[in-house]
Amino acid sequence: MASVKPISPATQLAAFIAKFTPENAALIKALRTRLRRRLPHAHELVYDNYNFFVIGYGPTERPSEAVFSLAAHARGVTLCFLHGAKLPDPKKILRGSGNQVRNIRLPDAAIITHPDIESLIAAAIAHAPVPFDPSTRPRLIIRSISAKQRPRRPAPPVARKSKAKHPKS
Repeated sequence: MASVKPISPATQLAAFIAKFTPENAALIKALRTRLRRRLPHAHELVYDNYNFFVIGYGPTERPSEAVFSLAAHARGVTLCFLHGAKLPDPKKILRGSGNQVRNIRLPDAAIITHPDIESLIAAAIAHAPVPFDPSTRPRLIIRSISAKQRPRRPAPPVARKSKAKHPKS
């Protein structure tokens, strides 16, 4: 009996990203690359959930200790600050009003290096409940995959019926 080779986390991640439009897939990949450079010792926790595709970044494998996440859906990608309500935000660029999470919409990958966003990232790292350890060897961990998911691509435009009256023959 042949054994089935398990699918690697990297292969699974690529398949999740491939569900998006080419533009959003490229954006997700570019943002992930920039966050990996910025957070070289962070573990990546991946969730392919019903509403969102999420890559969380934290100092440990525990989801409760994650500091950031990229959340993608059919209409774009946001950078979530999981303890954002406690961060100083003098320019008021963080969105959200809950008790904990704040986010920033990311229309392109370059915006993540904007000085205002970079200062929020630095503040979030400084305020992280568990510090990032430079000796940590990061892991890519697939945490969950939902059987049912919202579409990862926008719905095609619906053709409208013409309301013009046709002459009788």
